[in-house]
Amino acid sequence: MAKVRVGIVGTGYAAKLRAEAFLQDERSHLIAIAGNTLERTQAFAQDFQTEAIAGWQQLVEREDIDLVVICTINRDHGAIARAALSGGKHVIVEYPLSVDLSEAEELIALAKAQKKLLHVEHIELLGGLHQALKQNLEKVGHLFYVRYSTINPQNPAPRKWTYNHDMFGFPLIGALSRLHRLTDLFGKVFSVNCHQRYWEVEEEYYQACFCITQLCFTNGLLAQVIYGKGESLWQPERKFEVHGDNGGLIFDGDTGLFIQSGESTPIEVGTRRGLFAKDTSMVLAHLFDGVPLYVTPEESLYTLKVADAAKRAAQIGTTIFLTDALN
Repeated sequence: MAKVRVGIVGTGYAAKLRAEAFLQDERSHLIAIAGNTLERTQAFAQDFQTEAIAGWQQLVEREDIDLVVICTINRDHGAIARAALSGGKHVIVEYPLSVDLSEAEELIALAKAQKKLLHVEHIELLGGLHQALKQNLEKVGHLFYVRYSTINPQNPAPRKWTYNHDMFGFPLIGALSRLHRLTDLFGKVFSVNCHQRYWEVEEEYYQACFCITQLCFTNGLLAQVIYGKGESLWQPERKFEVHGDNGGLIFDGDTGLFIQSGESTPIEVGTRRGLFAKDTSMVLAHLFDGVPLYVTPEESLYTLKVADAAKRAAQIGTTIFLTDALN
């Protein structure tokens, strides 16, 4: 059987899990790794017995690569995806597809024109929490309020790309999965407002950020998304609450409860492990056998539109209404 020849851009956590997945799947052959620094890239490549390339520009030009996997800083996703698609490569990119909404739209159109796969990874949809939410949602009856909070105190905050304005992007664009859970479960958004602030002592890097966004869905559901990280935050939280007329679903960390008057029932929450490998296997099944993927680029793009609306709402201090043109 012919193998898909793979090049990976990035040497971090996601890149490591991708490399492991491709090495373990006989449908793929890992050809090369590109990173920001040659020394780190060479060490990474040695671990996976593959070739190290100094920059992504050289990797996407390689004729012996069929699939480019983008696991690097958010700012560069769009440029690498454009170059890879233009060169006739299939593309996997960790969310977001781009930190710029217009560029993301152009990339989806380019992939269609080139007749190449463009897959935006959203492994949160495959995880135990999201699956438990889907399986138990009907129990709560008519939904009226959702609260999703992820707060990660870090003191001192690391001086890394996830705390850099340009490299990470607006908090809910960089952390697009926070909104994508909601659009996947609850559909279209009618209006968005957002407030956010940074703590910073230099222009490019910040020590903390805190972002609170309120979404009104077209079905009447009100959702609140809270995202914070870094210094000035003191209590970690990873909590998802769904409130309906007949009860509530409360997921706190890795534990879940269905709550009704006077009683609460535990909900089993599956693991978050192995999701990159699962995503990788599904992509290969799609390329070889045409098996539909669990998420489309258009679905990710819609969430990016909601995140972009949150960004604009925070900038101008008013509610943004998502018109039919945006939907």
